Amino acid sequence: MPNRKGRPAVVLLAEDDPGDQELTRRGLQEDVFDIDLHIVPDGEATMDYLKQRGQFADAANSPRPDLLLLDLNMPKLDGKQVLEQMRADADLSRIPVVVLTTSSQDEDVLRTYDLGCKSYITKPVDAEGFFKCIRELGLYWFELVTLPSY
Repeated sequence: MPNRKGRPAVVLLAEDDPGDQELTRRGLQEDVFDIDLHIVPDGEATMDYLKQRGQFADAANSPRPDLLLLDLNMPKLDGKQVLEQMRADADLSRIPVVVLTTSSQDEDVLRTYDLGCKSYITKPVDAEGFFKCIRELGLYWFELVTLPSY
């Protein structure tokens, strides 16, 4: 991807389920995408990472993500609240967000697109389907799409 100047794509995964964290990590690694994956377990940690505060204050260890994979159903702040805060912050509003969640409710889909998510993916329930989903997501975002440079 030319706009990353030869560095790995930084992906922030905001996901509270350890099993889904591991499946996502393995799915992105299996296809040998050049990815620097960071994982946070809840909405507050997501915002702390994005704003580089608290345990994420060191920019070298918490680089700005090229892509945020965001679960909707997280503790402390849910995914919609994270999106609301991101869109209200000019510094964060351009980070592409892919919602990756179990919810397929029309209300959630509409609301998250209204809040600026770029894609909405309902997680497949079986491991094989989940891996396929992550592989295709990786191909799209890291092979086809041109992400903004920061």
